[in-house]
Amino acid sequence: MTYILNIETATKNCSVALGKDDTVIDVIEYTGEGYSHAEKLHVFIQEILQKNQLKAKQLDAVAVSKGPGSYTGLRIGVSAAKGLAYTLGIPLIGISTLQSLAEKVKIEAGYIIPLIDARRMEVYSAVYNHDHQLIRAVQADLLEENPFQNYLDEKPVFFIGDAVEKTKKITIDSHARFINKVYPSAKELHKLAFQKFLNQSFEDIAYFEPFYLKDFIVTRKK
Repeated sequence: MTYILNIETATKNCSVALGKDDTVIDVIEYTGEGYSHAEKLHVFIQEILQKNQLKAKQLDAVAVSKGPGSYTGLRIGVSAAKGLAYTLGIPLIGISTLQSLAEKVKIEAGYIIPLIDARRMEVYSAVYNHDHQLIRAVQADLLEENPFQNYLDEKPVFFIGDAVEKTKKITIDSHARFINKVYPSAKELHKLAFQKFLNQSFEDIAYFEPFYLKDFIVTRKK
């Protein structure tokens, strides 16, 4: 019997899921306009363990969404996951935020393009086929440059994520399908994390860092 604690904090959704073998048995999450991950994450972890009558020492691994996403959100989630893994002496599993977001889309044909807002008219994205296999690696895209047109020319494209609204405004194509107001969740992390656990594909706790994709830039308020 394998228990994995899954942590997702890459966007506005602070989410924790508990998985038993290949099944998610509980999820606690909160999505707010402000980032409240620092206040809520450890409370959610304690709550989900207590609800399911588990002690932390019974966990077999900790999985965390590694990015891209919010700099602050990723730091909070990864720090918590590393701390738990180190203290408990259990493996740490890193999962692409975009890959777990793509898992929310179930289709028989077409492309899946998960999107995470990167401010202004830029997005973080990757491209997957209907079987959730990676077709194009993660990168930062400028929407004004129509970065997804070659996929739209071929077949239906399903866009999902917190950058869908601004993508929808400038993407006019009969093949475009938009799934609005969806954030990454720890629930989708577990399927990917359990497979990595079986394959013993673990992170080095000492050196693991979030995948920011771009350098963090501090800006002054006007």
